[in-house]
Amino acid sequence: MAPKASLKGKGKAGKGSKGRKEQSTANCVKEWSTWAMKKAKVIVHFGFIPLVIVIGMNSEPKPSLYQLLSPV
Repeated sequence: MAPKASLKGKGKAGKGSKGRKEQSTANCVKEWSTWAMKKAKVIVHFGFIPLVIVIGMNSEPKPSLYQLLSPV
């Protein structure tokens, strides 16, 4: 069997390396922002047309729902 490659760094940490706590915080922020963007995408996707209908219903002159939804 061939030996597995290690993912651990060798030697002393360089200037660009981060501590375990900083990496954990960075991963947490990255995961949270990804989660938030996915939720925002779904909200915008399913909320845009109802928002347009509500704004149209509250404008002057007040159209009926049929006039608002008809393509003509």
